[in-house]
Amino acid sequence: MLPAEDELTSLSALGESAHGPGAFATTHWSVVLEAQGESPAAQEALENLCRTYWRPIYGFVRRHGAGAEDAEDLTQGFFALLLERKDLNNVRKEKGRLRSYLLTSLKHFLADESRHAMAVKRGRGQRLIPFDDIREGERIDAERCDRLTADQIYERRWAFTVLEQVMARLREEYRRAGNVRFFDQMKKMLMDEADRPSQAHVASEFVMTENAVKQAFYRFRQRYQTLLREEIAHTVAMPGDVEDELRHLISVVRA
Repeated sequence: MLPAEDELTSLSALGESAHGPGAFATTHWSVVLEAQGESPAAQEALENLCRTYWRPIYGFVRRHGAGAEDAEDLTQGFFALLLERKDLNNVRKEKGRLRSYLLTSLKHFLADESRHAMAVKRGRGQRLIPFDDIREGERIDAERCDRLTADQIYERRWAFTVLEQVMARLREEYRRAGNVRFFDQMKKMLMDEADRPSQAHVASEFVMTENAVKQAFYRFRQRYQTLLREEIAHTVAMPGDVEDELRHLISVVRA
């Protein structure tokens, strides 16, 4: 499920003025880089990023030719090496984006046979990445992935992971407020779905006026946009990179 195209267009139009130039001065990725990987905060931030963004890595490894079990081991091993701070020196100098850095590191890693074999061994028994639900998703996505390159799979899964994280955060906010049913309807209105409900339908279900539903949806969409920018900001070192990453995500989703 994707945000409707007009919603994606509106996301790209969000300016820094709505949030202030210093809104994302500290992000998960900048914590890792600036702390030189030595602090507990940097370790926790990097582990969280690995747990969140493992699917693009796994997808690339599978499309690269690895079987399912080897791909799991390689993905676990790749992140195990990353968490040992083996590969962060160059990216600290470059102040790179997490998305680009991980893909470049992964390609180097897969080309290095000795590290490749070591990572397979390290990957066995690791518990950093949860693979429990991956095979069902793979079956569903297999036909589409066959038409894509490994790089394209990586980029698409990265983009969808960002969007899924945003929606999960927004749902949790509504859950804490006791409004999960209302969230579900707002989500359907945001998404480009065949069963997208009308404002009149939602108003009738929740005993609201259509104008109240319109205002609620406007707030829902604004909050979604804010959380999207925050999620992207977690993966870049500099606040100024958020806009470029947002445009990249939109282009990947539309492709």
